[in-house]
Amino acid sequence: MGTIIKELTKAGDARKIFQNVISPLSATEPIPLIDCPGRVLASFITSTRNVPHYRRAAMDGYAVQASDTIGASVTNPVMLGVSEDAEPGTCARVHTGSNIPDSADAVVMIEDTTPIGDMVEIRTQLHPNKHVGCIGEDMQAGELIFKVGHLLRPCDAAVLASLGIGEVEVYQKPVVAVIPTGDEVVPRTASEIPPAGKVLETNGLMVGLYVEKWGGKARYCDIVPDKPELIENAIRSNLDADMIILCGGTSVGERDHVPAVVGSLGEILVHGIGLSPGKPTALGIIGNVPVVCMPGYPVAGLVGLFAFARPALRKVANIPDIPDTIIRARMCGKINSKEGYLTYARVVLKDNIAHPLMTSGAGVLSSVAKANGFVIIPENVEGYEEGQDVDVVLIE
Repeated sequence: MGTIIKELTKAGDARKIFQNVISPLSATEPIPLIDCPGRVLASFITSTRNVPHYRRAAMDGYAVQASDTIGASVTNPVMLGVSEDAEPGTCARVHTGSNIPDSADAVVMIEDTTPIGDMVEIRTQLHPNKHVGCIGEDMQAGELIFKVGHLLRPCDAAVLASLGIGEVEVYQKPVVAVIPTGDEVVPRTASEIPPAGKVLETNGLMVGLYVEKWGGKARYCDIVPDKPELIENAIRSNLDADMIILCGGTSVGERDHVPAVVGSLGEILVHGIGLSPGKPTALGIIGNVPVVCMPGYPVAGLVGLFAFARPALRKVANIPDIPDTIIRARMCGKINSKEGYLTYARVVLKDNIAHPLMTSGAGVLSSVAKANGFVIIPENVEGYEEGQDVDVVLIE
């Protein structure tokens, strides 16, 4: 029988309690640069060379000695001969990125020149190193480029490639076991509409896809009936994972056994959170494996994922905390909330206007698909009025 929730933990406190017992992974692996975006560096990257390793032209034009252009202007151009080495009184044709002759110390843009026979008219005065990329201007040998814990982006891959690096050492992605539970749940591969009282399994799919999106590897498990011994077996067989997320069985009904089973194998840190929707969420630890027990109602489960599983997964995966994308918007209708609960209200954001969808209806999953943001209402606020400015947290 499900455990009665006697006291609610504030959402912020629940997150801190859970985060405090989580340890980041230490296992690493080498990967090629093409696979590095979204991965986290596990070693320092120091440049072993200068980039560029030669003096290069920053513009199409002519390499010159800056002293030969003193006084040059549109009304008083300087005439220079053309050569290959830009000796005094001459210039050498160069292109963006090409090597500059040793004797040259500046590049005049092609727009400021006019070829006249075997001479070139220079119409602007230059100072030394004008339009010249010096050796090591981009990166210098011995320079620290990236620190451990850096979240790699495609532009970072290009930087690494310019240093001649072909692969990098990154932290391994955490394996997250996703275990759907419930006597009423049937495989989503069923070809016919389930009978009354049965539903297609969708929570596991949603959770696994978010795990992959947030930097983990989802291990999809079979549906487990509402029997304590079967739930225990499923958990035990996945204790080699880096994190476990159970879907359903967290409330106070006769078939809600998940928190009790987790507690028997390890410790339930929190069960019952001032979160709406998502009150029955439970958070635990078995050995060193963090466990998220999300409610069976899909919207409540989704809110629990965003509030607890995402930050937990990031800590396990060594991923830096990434701020949510927040848009300031004006409410076009009233939204209510219950004092004492951190409320995630679903809204549609359009042209900086927030259109409320629902604050209740934890089983109406389509409401999240229609929404593109949450208005998160603090515990001490009883909703927002029409016309009030609010922060909208984008769902994706």
